[in-house]
Amino acid sequence: MTDQFVAPAIDYVGLLPLIIVFVGALAGVLVEGFAGRRTRYAVQLPLSLATLVLAFVALVVLGPDNQGLTAASTLALDGPALVLQGLILLLALLGLLVMSERLGGTQPDAFTQSGAASPGSAEEDFAVRHGATTTEVFPLALLSVGGMMLFVSANDLLLLFIALEVLSLPLYVLTGLARRRRLLSQEASLKYFLLGSFSSAFFLFGATMLYGYAGSMRFGDIAAAIGSSSGMDGLLVPGILLLAVGLLFKVGAVPFHMWTPDVYQGAPTPVTGFMAAITKVAAFGAMLRVLYVAVEGARLEWQPVIAGVAALTMVVGAVLSIVQTDVKRILAYSSIAHAGFVLVGLIAMDQAGISSTMFYLAAYGFMTIPAFAIVFLVRSSGSEATQVGQWAGLGRRSPWVAAAFSFLMLAFAGIPLTSGFTGKFAVFSAAISQGWAWLAVIGVLASAVTAYIYFRLVVVMWLGDDARTGDTAVVSPSVLTTFAIVAGVVVTLGLGVMPSPLLDLAQSTAAFLR
Repeated sequence: MTDQFVAPAIDYVGLLPLIIVFVGALAGVLVEGFAGRRTRYAVQLPLSLATLVLAFVALVVLGPDNQGLTAASTLALDGPALVLQGLILLLALLGLLVMSERLGGTQPDAFTQSGAASPGSAEEDFAVRHGATTTEVFPLALLSVGGMMLFVSANDLLLLFIALEVLSLPLYVLTGLARRRRLLSQEASLKYFLLGSFSSAFFLFGATMLYGYAGSMRFGDIAAAIGSSSGMDGLLVPGILLLAVGLLFKVGAVPFHMWTPDVYQGAPTPVTGFMAAITKVAAFGAMLRVLYVAVEGARLEWQPVIAGVAALTMVVGAVLSIVQTDVKRILAYSSIAHAGFVLVGLIAMDQAGISSTMFYLAAYGFMTIPAFAIVFLVRSSGSEATQVGQWAGLGRRSPWVAAAFSFLMLAFAGIPLTSGFTGKFAVFSAAISQGWAWLAVIGVLASAVTAYIYFRLVVVMWLGDDARTGDTAVVSPSVLTTFAIVAGVVVTLGLGVMPSPLLDLAQSTAAFLR
Protein backbone atom coordinates (compact mmCIF):
# COMPACT_ATOMS: atom_id res chain seq x y z
CA MET A 1 0.00 0.00 0.00
CA THR A 2 1.51 3.29 -1.09
CA ASP A 3 1.50 6.39 1.06
CA GLN A 4 -0.92 9.06 -0.03
CA PHE A 5 0.09 12.67 -0.26
CA VAL A 6 -1.57 14.84 2.37
CA ALA A 7 -1.75 18.54 1.55
CA PRO A 8 -0.33 20.68 4.37
CA ALA A 9 -2.66 22.94 6.30
CA ILE A 10 -2.22 26.57 5.26
CA ASP A 11 -3.39 29.55 7.27
CA TYR A 12 -4.71 31.68 4.42
CA VAL A 13 -6.00 34.34 6.80
CA GLY A 14 -2.56 34.84 8.32
CA LEU A 15 -1.00 34.88 4.86
CA LEU A 16 -3.56 37.36 3.50
CA PRO A 17 -1.15 40.37 3.47
CA LEU A 18 1.31 38.33 1.42
CA ILE A 19 -1.44 37.15 -0.91
CA ILE A 20 -2.69 40.73 -1.42
CA VAL A 21 0.78 41.92 -2.47
CA PHE A 22 1.29 39.12 -5.00
CA VAL A 23 -2.22 39.52 -6.41
CA GLY A 24 -1.62 43.26 -6.78
CA ALA A 25 1.68 42.57 -8.56
CA LEU A 26 0.03 40.14 -10.98
CA ALA A 27 -2.75 42.65 -11.62
CA GLY A 28 -0.07 45.21 -12.44
CA VAL A 29 1.47 42.80 -14.94
CA LEU A 30 -1.93 42.45 -16.64
CA VAL A 31 -2.26 46.23 -16.76
CA GLU A 32 1.12 46.44 -18.50
CA GLY A 33 -0.04 43.91 -21.06
CA PHE A 34 -3.52 45.20 -21.85
CA ALA A 35 -3.78 48.88 -20.87
CA GLY A 36 -2.84 51.60 -23.32
CA ARG A 37 0.43 53.43 -22.92
CA ARG A 38 -1.28 56.69 -21.99
CA THR A 39 -3.42 55.13 -19.26
CA ARG A 40 -0.92 52.80 -17.62
CA TYR A 41 0.51 55.30 -15.17
CA ALA A 42 -2.94 56.47 -14.06
CA VAL A 43 -3.87 52.85 -13.31
CA GLN A 44 -0.60 51.44 -12.00
CA LEU A 45 0.12 54.05 -9.35
CA PRO A 46 -3.26 53.86 -7.53
CA LEU A 47 -3.27 50.07 -7.89
CA SER A 48 0.18 49.73 -6.34
CA LEU A 49 -0.46 52.16 -3.50
CA ALA A 50 -3.84 50.58 -2.73
CA THR A 51 -2.22 47.13 -2.68
CA LEU A 52 0.37 48.19 -0.12
CA VAL A 53 -2.16 50.02 2.06
CA LEU A 54 -4.61 47.12 1.97
CA ALA A 55 -1.86 44.62 2.80
CA PHE A 56 -0.70 46.74 5.73
CA VAL A 57 -4.25 47.05 7.09
CA ALA A 58 -4.73 43.28 6.78
CA LEU A 59 -1.42 42.72 8.57
CA VAL A 60 -2.33 44.99 11.48
CA VAL A 61 -5.88 43.67 11.83
CA LEU A 62 -5.38 39.96 11.21
CA GLY A 63 -1.71 39.33 11.97
CA PRO A 64 -1.69 39.38 15.80
CA ASP A 65 -4.51 36.82 16.03
CA ASN A 66 -3.11 34.42 13.44
CA GLN A 67 0.40 33.72 14.65
CA GLY A 68 1.98 30.30 14.36
CA LEU A 69 3.76 27.94 11.99
CA THR A 70 1.90 27.13 8.80
CA ALA A 71 2.38 25.38 5.44
CA ALA A 72 4.00 22.32 7.04
CA SER A 73 6.10 24.57 9.31
CA THR A 74 7.83 26.20 6.34
CA LEU A 75 6.38 29.62 7.18
CA ALA A 76 6.51 31.33 10.56
CA LEU A 77 4.00 34.02 11.40
CA ASP A 78 5.44 35.34 14.66
CA GLY A 79 6.24 38.69 16.25
CA PRO A 80 9.48 39.49 14.36
CA ALA A 81 7.93 38.41 11.05
CA LEU A 82 4.88 40.65 11.54
CA VAL A 83 6.94 43.67 12.59
CA LEU A 84 9.38 43.28 9.72
CA GLN A 85 6.60 42.71 7.18
CA GLY A 86 4.84 45.84 8.39
CA LEU A 87 8.09 47.80 8.12
CA ILE A 88 8.66 46.49 4.59
CA LEU A 89 5.16 47.60 3.55
CA LEU A 90 5.55 51.09 5.04
CA LEU A 91 8.96 51.64 3.47
CA ALA A 92 7.72 50.26 0.15
CA LEU A 93 4.86 52.77 0.27
CA LEU A 94 7.31 55.66 0.68
CA GLY A 95 9.61 54.18 -1.96
CA LEU A 96 6.82 53.90 -4.53
CA LEU A 97 5.77 57.50 -3.86
CA VAL A 98 9.28 58.61 -4.82
CA MET A 99 9.43 56.22 -7.78
CA SER A 100 6.21 57.76 -9.10
CA GLU A 101 7.97 61.11 -9.62
CA ARG A 102 7.78 62.31 -13.21
CA LEU A 103 9.60 65.66 -13.02
CA GLY A 104 12.88 66.10 -14.77
CA GLY A 105 13.98 69.66 -15.45
CA THR A 106 15.92 72.26 -13.50
CA GLN A 107 13.03 74.30 -12.24
CA PRO A 108 13.33 76.77 -9.39
CA ASP A 109 12.82 75.25 -5.99
CA ALA A 110 9.29 75.26 -4.67
CA PHE A 111 9.32 72.44 -2.16
CA THR A 112 5.60 72.37 -1.62
CA GLN A 113 4.49 72.72 -5.22
CA SER A 114 3.85 70.06 -7.83
CA GLY A 115 4.30 70.04 -11.55
CA ALA A 116 4.33 67.87 -14.62
CA ALA A 117 6.61 67.52 -17.56
CA SER A 118 5.29 68.78 -20.84
CA PRO A 119 5.71 66.63 -23.96
CA GLY A 120 9.05 67.15 -25.67
CA SER A 121 10.43 69.26 -22.81
CA ALA A 122 13.72 68.92 -20.99
CA GLU A 123 11.76 67.42 -18.10
CA GLU A 124 10.45 64.63 -20.32
CA ASP A 125 13.90 64.03 -21.78
CA PHE A 126 15.40 63.65 -18.30
CA ALA A 127 12.58 61.35 -17.22
CA VAL A 128 13.07 59.07 -20.23
CA ARG A 129 16.84 58.83 -19.78
CA HIS A 130 16.54 58.02 -16.08
CA GLY A 131 13.75 55.48 -16.37
CA ALA A 132 11.13 57.71 -14.75
CA THR A 133 8.54 57.20 -17.49
CA THR A 134 8.42 53.41 -17.23
CA THR A 135 5.35 51.94 -15.56
CA GLU A 136 6.62 48.38 -15.25
CA VAL A 137 8.45 49.66 -12.18
CA PHE A 138 5.24 49.25 -10.15
CA PRO A 139 4.53 45.52 -10.64
CA LEU A 140 8.25 44.77 -10.40
CA ALA A 141 8.46 46.62 -7.09
CA LEU A 142 5.40 44.78 -5.75
CA LEU A 143 6.86 41.41 -6.75
CA SER A 144 10.08 42.30 -4.93
CA VAL A 145 8.12 43.43 -1.86
CA GLY A 146 6.22 40.13 -1.85
CA GLY A 147 9.50 38.24 -1.97
CA MET A 148 10.84 40.31 0.91
CA MET A 149 7.78 39.61 3.05
CA LEU A 150 8.19 35.91 2.33
CA PHE A 151 11.93 36.14 3.05
CA VAL A 152 11.52 37.35 6.64
CA SER A 153 8.96 34.67 7.52
CA ALA A 154 10.52 31.66 5.74
CA ASN A 155 11.23 28.81 8.19
CA ASP A 156 12.71 26.45 5.61
CA LEU A 157 15.91 26.76 3.59
CA LEU A 158 14.25 25.85 0.29
CA LEU A 159 11.51 28.44 0.78
CA LEU A 160 14.15 30.93 1.89
CA PHE A 161 15.97 30.45 -1.42
CA ILE A 162 12.75 30.84 -3.43
CA ALA A 163 11.98 34.06 -1.56
CA LEU A 164 15.54 35.27 -2.18
CA GLU A 165 15.13 34.86 -5.92
CA VAL A 166 11.65 36.39 -5.97
CA LEU A 167 12.91 39.54 -4.25
CA SER A 168 16.18 39.73 -6.21
CA LEU A 169 15.15 39.20 -9.84
CA PRO A 170 12.87 42.29 -10.00
CA LEU A 171 15.65 44.37 -8.42
CA TYR A 172 18.06 43.33 -11.19
CA VAL A 173 15.58 44.66 -13.74
CA LEU A 174 14.76 47.82 -11.78
CA THR A 175 18.47 48.64 -11.58
CA GLY A 176 18.69 48.77 -15.38
CA LEU A 177 15.59 50.87 -16.05
CA ALA A 178 17.62 54.02 -16.69
CA ARG A 179 18.75 52.32 -19.87
CA ARG A 180 18.35 55.01 -22.52
CA ARG A 181 21.55 56.95 -23.09
CA ARG A 182 22.87 55.79 -19.75
CA LEU A 183 25.20 52.81 -20.05
CA LEU A 184 26.06 53.13 -16.36
CA SER A 185 22.64 51.72 -15.47
CA GLN A 186 23.09 48.72 -17.76
CA GLU A 187 26.50 48.03 -16.25
CA ALA A 188 25.08 48.24 -12.73
CA SER A 189 22.24 45.87 -13.59
CA LEU A 190 24.57 43.29 -15.16
CA LYS A 191 27.04 43.49 -12.28
CA TYR A 192 24.28 43.11 -9.71
CA PHE A 193 22.84 40.13 -11.58
CA LEU A 194 26.15 38.31 -12.00
CA LEU A 195 27.36 38.81 -8.45
CA GLY A 196 23.89 38.05 -7.11
CA SER A 197 23.91 34.78 -9.03
CA PHE A 198 27.23 33.80 -7.48
CA SER A 199 25.93 34.63 -3.99
CA SER A 200 22.83 32.52 -4.64
CA ALA A 201 25.08 29.63 -5.63
CA PHE A 202 26.96 29.92 -2.34
CA PHE A 203 23.61 30.02 -0.53
CA LEU A 204 22.44 26.85 -2.25
CA PHE A 205 25.72 25.06 -1.56
CA GLY A 206 25.41 25.93 2.13
CA ALA A 207 21.78 24.82 2.18
CA THR A 208 22.67 21.42 0.71
CA MET A 209 25.39 20.98 3.33
CA LEU A 210 22.96 21.73 6.13
CA TYR A 211 20.47 19.31 4.57
CA GLY A 212 23.17 16.65 4.50
CA TYR A 213 23.90 17.38 8.15
CA ALA A 214 20.34 17.48 9.50
CA GLY A 215 18.42 15.51 6.88
CA SER A 216 15.90 18.33 6.65
CA MET A 217 15.57 21.89 5.39
CA ARG A 218 13.32 23.01 8.28
CA PHE A 219 14.92 25.38 10.75
CA GLY A 220 13.50 23.48 13.72
CA ASP A 221 14.92 20.17 12.48
CA ILE A 222 18.34 21.73 11.88
CA ALA A 223 18.31 23.19 15.40
CA ALA A 224 17.35 19.78 16.85
CA ALA A 225 20.15 18.06 14.94
CA ILE A 226 22.85 20.41 16.24
CA GLY A 227 24.67 18.78 19.11
CA SER A 228 23.71 15.25 18.17
CA SER A 229 26.31 12.86 16.85
CA SER A 230 25.05 12.29 13.32
CA GLY A 231 28.32 11.38 11.68
CA MET A 232 27.97 14.41 9.39
CA ASP A 233 29.21 17.06 11.82
CA GLY A 234 31.83 18.22 9.35
CA LEU A 235 29.09 19.72 7.17
CA LEU A 236 27.63 22.01 9.83
CA VAL A 237 30.07 24.92 10.05
CA PRO A 238 30.90 25.10 6.31
CA GLY A 239 27.17 24.97 5.58
CA ILE A 240 26.45 27.84 7.96
CA LEU A 241 29.25 29.99 6.55
CA LEU A 242 28.30 29.39 2.92
CA LEU A 243 24.67 30.16 3.75
CA ALA A 244 25.82 33.36 5.44
CA VAL A 245 27.63 34.43 2.25
CA GLY A 246 24.33 34.69 0.37
CA LEU A 247 22.72 36.69 3.17
CA LEU A 248 25.72 38.95 3.79
CA PHE A 249 25.83 39.76 0.07
CA LYS A 250 22.28 41.12 0.19
CA VAL A 251 23.11 43.47 3.07
CA GLY A 252 26.35 44.65 1.45
CA ALA A 253 28.67 43.44 4.21
CA VAL A 254 32.44 43.32 3.64
CA PRO A 255 33.96 41.43 1.81
CA PHE A 256 30.76 40.92 -0.22
CA HIS A 257 30.15 44.64 -0.72
CA MET A 258 31.88 45.44 -4.01
CA TRP A 259 28.61 45.60 -5.97
CA THR A 260 27.05 48.20 -3.68
CA PRO A 261 28.70 51.49 -4.80
CA ASP A 262 28.43 50.73 -8.52
CA VAL A 263 24.82 49.51 -8.33
CA TYR A 264 23.71 52.39 -6.11
CA GLN A 265 25.33 54.88 -8.48
CA GLY A 266 24.08 53.32 -11.69
CA ALA A 267 20.48 52.51 -10.74
CA PRO A 268 17.75 55.16 -11.06
CA THR A 269 17.99 57.14 -7.83
CA PRO A 270 14.43 56.38 -6.58
CA VAL A 271 15.13 52.69 -7.18
CA THR A 272 18.39 53.02 -5.25
CA GLY A 273 16.51 54.41 -2.25
CA PHE A 274 13.93 51.65 -2.49
CA MET A 275 16.60 48.99 -2.75
CA ALA A 276 18.91 50.40 -0.08
CA ALA A 277 16.22 50.68 2.58
CA ILE A 278 13.96 47.68 2.09
CA THR A 279 16.43 45.01 0.97
CA LYS A 280 18.38 45.48 4.20
CA VAL A 281 15.23 44.96 6.24
CA ALA A 282 14.44 41.73 4.41
CA ALA A 283 17.99 40.35 4.44
CA PHE A 284 18.63 41.10 8.10
CA GLY A 285 15.20 39.72 8.99
CA ALA A 286 16.06 36.43 7.29
CA MET A 287 19.50 36.42 8.90
CA LEU A 288 17.96 36.90 12.33
CA ARG A 289 15.71 33.86 11.86
CA VAL A 290 18.51 31.66 10.48
CA LEU A 291 21.00 32.54 13.22
CA TYR A 292 18.56 32.67 16.15
CA VAL A 293 16.40 29.66 15.23
CA ALA A 294 18.22 27.24 12.94
CA VAL A 295 21.88 27.44 14.01
CA GLU A 296 21.77 29.09 17.44
CA GLY A 297 23.20 25.93 18.99
CA ALA A 298 26.41 26.34 16.95
CA ARG A 299 26.92 29.98 17.89
CA LEU A 300 30.40 29.40 19.28
CA GLU A 301 31.55 28.38 15.81
CA TRP A 302 30.00 31.12 13.68
CA GLN A 303 29.70 34.05 16.10
CA PRO A 304 33.40 35.06 15.94
CA VAL A 305 33.26 35.02 12.14
CA ILE A 306 30.21 37.28 12.02
CA ALA A 307 31.85 39.57 14.59
CA GLY A 308 34.92 39.87 12.37
CA VAL A 309 32.72 40.62 9.36
CA ALA A 310 30.89 43.29 11.38
CA ALA A 311 34.13 44.98 12.42
CA LEU A 312 35.55 44.87 8.89
CA THR A 313 32.28 46.18 7.44
CA MET A 314 32.19 49.18 9.77
CA VAL A 315 35.83 50.08 9.16
CA VAL A 316 35.81 49.68 5.36
CA GLY A 317 32.48 51.46 4.93
CA ALA A 318 33.59 54.38 7.09
CA VAL A 319 37.07 54.82 5.66
CA LEU A 320 36.11 54.52 2.00
CA SER A 321 33.15 56.89 2.37
CA ILE A 322 35.40 59.84 3.20
CA VAL A 323 37.27 59.66 -0.11
CA GLN A 324 34.17 59.69 -2.31
CA THR A 325 33.15 62.72 -4.36
CA ASP A 326 29.79 61.43 -5.64
CA VAL A 327 26.82 61.79 -3.29
CA LYS A 328 25.28 58.45 -4.28
CA ARG A 329 28.56 56.62 -3.72
CA ILE A 330 28.89 58.35 -0.35
CA LEU A 331 25.48 57.03 0.63
CA ALA A 332 26.44 53.61 -0.75
CA TYR A 333 29.53 53.32 1.45
CA SER A 334 27.47 54.75 4.29
CA SER A 335 25.01 51.88 3.83
CA ILE A 336 27.92 49.44 4.09
CA ALA A 337 28.98 50.98 7.41
CA HIS A 338 25.38 50.85 8.65
CA ALA A 339 25.22 47.16 7.75
CA GLY A 340 28.14 46.68 10.11
CA PHE A 341 26.31 48.56 12.87
CA VAL A 342 23.28 46.29 12.46
CA LEU A 343 25.51 43.20 12.61
CA VAL A 344 26.83 44.41 15.98
CA GLY A 345 23.34 44.19 17.42
CA LEU A 346 22.52 40.96 15.61
CA ILE A 347 25.32 38.90 17.16
CA ALA A 348 24.22 39.78 20.71
CA MET A 349 22.07 36.62 20.50
CA ASP A 350 19.44 37.66 23.03
CA GLN A 351 16.07 39.42 23.01
CA ALA A 352 17.76 42.83 23.15
CA GLY A 353 19.72 41.93 20.04
CA ILE A 354 16.53 41.15 18.12
CA SER A 355 14.67 44.27 19.23
CA SER A 356 17.62 46.63 18.68
CA THR A 357 18.22 45.19 15.21
CA MET A 358 14.58 45.71 14.22
CA PHE A 359 14.61 49.27 15.59
CA TYR A 360 17.81 50.12 13.70
CA LEU A 361 16.38 48.74 10.46
CA ALA A 362 13.32 50.97 10.85
CA ALA A 363 15.45 54.02 11.65
CA TYR A 364 17.79 53.43 8.70
CA GLY A 365 14.95 52.81 6.25
CA PHE A 366 13.11 56.02 7.05
CA MET A 367 16.37 57.98 6.74
CA THR A 368 17.47 56.45 3.46
CA ILE A 369 14.42 56.81 1.20
CA PRO A 370 13.99 60.60 1.70
CA ALA A 371 17.76 61.11 1.37
CA PHE A 372 17.84 59.50 -2.08
CA ALA A 373 14.61 61.32 -2.99
CA ILE A 374 16.35 64.64 -2.36
CA VAL A 375 19.38 63.53 -4.39
CA PHE A 376 16.99 62.78 -7.26
CA LEU A 377 15.63 66.34 -7.14
CA VAL A 378 18.98 68.14 -7.43
CA ARG A 379 19.72 68.71 -11.13
CA SER A 380 22.38 70.37 -13.26
CA SER A 381 22.40 70.73 -17.05
CA GLY A 382 19.47 68.33 -17.46
CA SER A 383 21.00 65.58 -15.33
CA GLU A 384 21.36 64.66 -11.68
CA ALA A 385 23.90 66.77 -9.82
CA THR A 386 25.56 64.04 -7.78
CA GLN A 387 29.02 65.56 -7.48
CA VAL A 388 29.61 67.06 -4.04
CA GLY A 389 30.92 70.29 -5.57
CA GLN A 390 27.66 70.81 -7.43
CA TRP A 391 25.82 71.09 -4.12
CA ALA A 392 27.79 74.17 -3.05
CA GLY A 393 25.52 76.96 -1.89
CA LEU A 394 22.38 74.85 -2.20
CA GLY A 395 21.26 76.02 1.22
CA ARG A 396 20.98 79.61 0.02
CA ARG A 397 19.01 78.73 -3.11
CA SER A 398 16.82 75.90 -1.75
CA PRO A 399 16.86 76.25 2.03
CA TRP A 400 14.04 73.80 2.79
CA VAL A 401 15.54 70.99 0.73
CA ALA A 402 19.00 71.66 2.13
CA ALA A 403 17.61 71.73 5.68
CA ALA A 404 15.88 68.37 5.21
CA PHE A 405 19.01 66.80 3.72
CA SER A 406 21.19 68.27 6.46
CA PHE A 407 18.93 66.79 9.13
CA LEU A 408 19.10 63.38 7.46
CA MET A 409 22.89 63.60 7.34
CA LEU A 410 22.95 64.34 11.06
CA ALA A 411 20.73 61.30 11.60
CA PHE A 412 23.12 59.11 9.57
CA ALA A 413 25.94 60.41 11.77
CA GLY A 414 24.02 59.46 14.92
CA ILE A 415 23.56 62.92 16.42
CA PRO A 416 21.26 62.97 19.51
CA LEU A 417 17.55 63.67 18.99
CA THR A 418 17.60 61.66 15.76
CA SER A 419 16.68 58.03 15.16
CA GLY A 420 20.26 57.31 14.14
CA PHE A 421 21.52 58.05 17.64
CA THR A 422 18.85 55.91 19.29
CA GLY A 423 19.45 53.03 16.90
CA LYS A 424 23.22 53.01 17.43
CA PHE A 425 22.79 53.27 21.19
CA ALA A 426 20.42 50.29 21.12
CA VAL A 427 22.63 47.96 19.06
CA PHE A 428 25.84 48.93 20.87
CA SER A 429 24.17 48.43 24.27
CA ALA A 430 22.94 44.98 23.24
CA ALA A 431 26.45 44.01 22.12
CA ILE A 432 28.12 45.31 25.28
CA SER A 433 25.69 43.41 27.50
CA GLN A 434 26.82 40.15 25.86
CA GLY A 435 30.56 40.81 26.07
CA TRP A 436 31.15 42.38 22.67
CA ALA A 437 32.36 45.74 23.98
CA TRP A 438 35.28 45.84 21.53
CA LEU A 439 32.83 45.75 18.64
CA ALA A 440 30.93 48.68 20.14
CA VAL A 441 34.17 50.64 20.45
CA ILE A 442 34.93 50.04 16.76
CA GLY A 443 31.37 51.10 15.97
CA VAL A 444 31.73 54.38 17.84
CA LEU A 445 35.04 55.13 16.10
CA ALA A 446 33.54 54.25 12.70
CA SER A 447 30.60 56.55 13.43
CA ALA A 448 33.03 59.37 14.15
CA VAL A 449 34.80 58.76 10.84
CA THR A 450 31.58 58.72 8.82
CA ALA A 451 30.43 61.89 10.59
CA TYR A 452 33.22 63.72 8.74
CA ILE A 453 31.72 63.14 5.30
CA TYR A 454 28.19 63.90 6.51
CA PHE A 455 29.27 67.22 8.02
CA ARG A 456 31.32 67.93 4.91
CA LEU A 457 28.15 67.69 2.81
CA VAL A 458 26.33 69.99 5.21
CA VAL A 459 29.14 72.56 5.14
CA VAL A 460 29.29 72.48 1.34
CA MET A 461 25.54 73.07 1.06
CA TRP A 462 25.41 75.99 3.47
CA LEU A 463 28.87 77.58 3.30
CA GLY A 464 30.22 76.47 -0.08
CA ASP A 465 30.98 78.91 -2.89
CA ASP A 466 28.24 78.52 -5.49
CA ALA A 467 29.95 80.66 -8.12
CA ARG A 468 31.05 77.58 -10.07
CA THR A 469 28.01 75.35 -9.65
CA GLY A 470 26.48 76.47 -12.93
CA ASP A 471 22.76 75.87 -13.24
CA THR A 472 22.43 73.46 -10.32
CA ALA A 473 18.93 73.76 -8.90
CA VAL A 474 16.20 71.72 -7.25
CA VAL A 475 13.16 70.74 -9.26
CA SER A 476 9.70 71.22 -7.83
CA PRO A 477 8.68 67.77 -6.55
CA SER A 478 5.22 66.34 -6.87
CA VAL A 479 2.92 66.14 -3.87
CA LEU A 480 3.68 62.42 -3.50
CA THR A 481 7.44 62.92 -3.39
CA THR A 482 7.05 65.84 -1.01
CA PHE A 483 4.96 63.66 1.29
CA ALA A 484 7.58 60.88 1.22
CA ILE A 485 10.38 63.29 2.14
CA VAL A 486 8.42 65.02 4.89
CA ALA A 487 7.21 61.71 6.31
CA GLY A 488 10.75 60.33 6.40
CA VAL A 489 12.09 63.43 8.15
CA VAL A 490 9.23 63.45 10.68
CA VAL A 491 9.68 59.75 11.51
CA THR A 492 13.45 60.25 11.83
CA LEU A 493 12.87 63.07 14.28
CA GLY A 494 10.09 61.22 16.10
CA LEU A 495 12.15 58.07 16.64
CA GLY A 496 14.93 60.25 18.04
CA VAL A 497 12.75 62.27 20.41
CA MET A 498 10.23 59.56 21.38
CA PRO A 499 11.68 56.12 20.55
CA SER A 500 9.79 54.29 23.30
CA PRO A 501 6.71 53.18 21.30
CA LEU A 502 8.73 51.45 18.60
CA LEU A 503 11.28 50.08 21.08
CA ASP A 504 8.49 48.68 23.24
CA LEU A 505 6.85 47.11 20.19
CA ALA A 506 10.15 45.56 19.10
CA GLN A 507 10.86 44.21 22.59
CA SER A 508 7.38 42.76 23.02
CA THR A 509 7.56 40.92 19.70
CA ALA A 510 11.22 39.79 19.86
CA ALA A 511 10.51 36.06 20.15
CA PHE A 512 10.80 33.56 17.29
CA LEU A 513 8.54 30.56 16.93
CA ARG A 514 10.53 27.34 16.74
